[in-house]
Amino acid sequence: MAYIKRMADDLTNGSCLWLVRSSSPQHFVLFLTACGGGSGSTGGGTGGGGGTTPPPSTANEWTWVSGGNSSATAGAVYGTQGVAAASNTPGARLSAAGWTDSSGNLWLFGGSGYVNSTTVGDLNDLWEFNITTKEWTWVSGENTVNNQGTWGTQGVASTSYVPGGLEGAVGWTDSTGDLWLFGGGGHGDSSDGDGLNDLWEFNPATKAWTWVSGSNTAKPPGVYGTQGVAATGNTPGGRAYATAWTDSSGNFWLFGGYGKDSTGTFSYLNDLWEFSPTTKEWTSIGGSNTANAQGVYGTQGVAAASDVPGAREDAVSWTDSSGKFWLFGGSNGSGNSGGAGGLLNDLWEFNPSTKEWTWVSGSNAINAAGIYGTQGAAAPSNVPGAREYAVGWRDSSGNLWLYGGEGFVSTTVGGLGDLWEFSPTTKQWTWVGGLNVLTPPAVFGTEGTAATGNTPGYMEGAFSWTDNSDNFWLFGGGSASLNGLWRYQP
Repeated sequence: MAYIKRMADDLTNGSCLWLVRSSSPQHFVLFLTACGGGSGSTGGGTGGGGGTTPPPSTANEWTWVSGGNSSATAGAVYGTQGVAAASNTPGARLSAAGWTDSSGNLWLFGGSGYVNSTTVGDLNDLWEFNITTKEWTWVSGENTVNNQGTWGTQGVASTSYVPGGLEGAVGWTDSTGDLWLFGGGGHGDSSDGDGLNDLWEFNPATKAWTWVSGSNTAKPPGVYGTQGVAATGNTPGGRAYATAWTDSSGNFWLFGGYGKDSTGTFSYLNDLWEFSPTTKEWTSIGGSNTANAQGVYGTQGVAAASDVPGAREDAVSWTDSSGKFWLFGGSNGSGNSGGAGGLLNDLWEFNPSTKEWTWVSGSNAINAAGIYGTQGAAAPSNVPGAREYAVGWRDSSGNLWLYGGEGFVSTTVGGLGDLWEFSPTTKQWTWVGGLNVLTPPAVFGTEGTAATGNTPGYMEGAFSWTDNSDNFWLFGGGSASLNGLWRYQP
């Protein structure tokens, strides 16, 4: 089944931005058409109709930092590769990957989106944003779409090597500052691949990519080996829209996504993996080695070796200040505990030391509505509605933040622009900002100026970072904000 949705309108040029998603396998396409009317999303717009949102706190403000504020500016401005410029900007895109480097600069790779105002596809362009100069640099990759990867020799770095066009890949940053990229749906060595398992390392100093492990062809099955035992032959199956963390020892962790299991079935996964950047080996830690596994919730608030989240894609992840992993929501095709699939709002905590999951909050049923409570006030009953394609951050106090996605305010699904904070100490959610209505428009305000009325609006498949000053950053997505770059000061 196809999913088609109008994402943004621009009254100034009569065009609309649309999102098209096929449900099996998952693919996204963005395109522009004549609009013939619609509600605007440019700067100076209202905050959206309806809702009961009180004025936000002046301590929590959004700033539109750069990028376009209309569909007419959805295309990229690449400039000269390797040269920063104030006019450079990535094109509108969703389901990109990214990293924050040791200097606090922001990196963005690929996704599904624009290279210019009309050309759309899977991207393999790599960008760096300097948070001091506020300038983008096109670092590597192509300024065209749907490119095949150039793998070269496994384990050998080269500036001529590059991953293919991808959407839904995941990334990590290691202790030396190198950037790592895994999987995604996109382009293998010679074909359009719905699930890849190639692992890459990028050195920001040399600007060279290294193909570290995995296959350069599409849809390879997982090789699980013995659970809990690392081996050179182990590898997760090809997948996109997985969830990732980094532990306190610098190891990389991977959960679920939409991909291939040990039997060759291509569907929703709940397998958990650990990768050592030192030994270059994968370890299968938990979950099922077959697709569409149901969740085992156990008792809410109680850890157990048998508990495990169900198979899903496009969940949100955080690592808290004590090194524990957190997982929220996403989408599945087989339900939580049987029945039809849908969107999730369950929150889980994983302890890497004990290897146990805890179901912390949210529902063990699908398509749950949000309970917003009073804006700015934490409460045990508060909970975000079920959603996918949301983004998250962790602040310096260890609290977890959630923004947007596609999901439920009440009984109807749509684009979300709500901002939430979760305290791992009190186990309570707070609705911090944004509207509790579907598809709220962006309010850009003045570029570079924070204001209480500014908001990115609804966002699905955006990318988020946290800089070294504890500011939250947000880019693109299938959204009201197109290729706008935003900063939030918690």
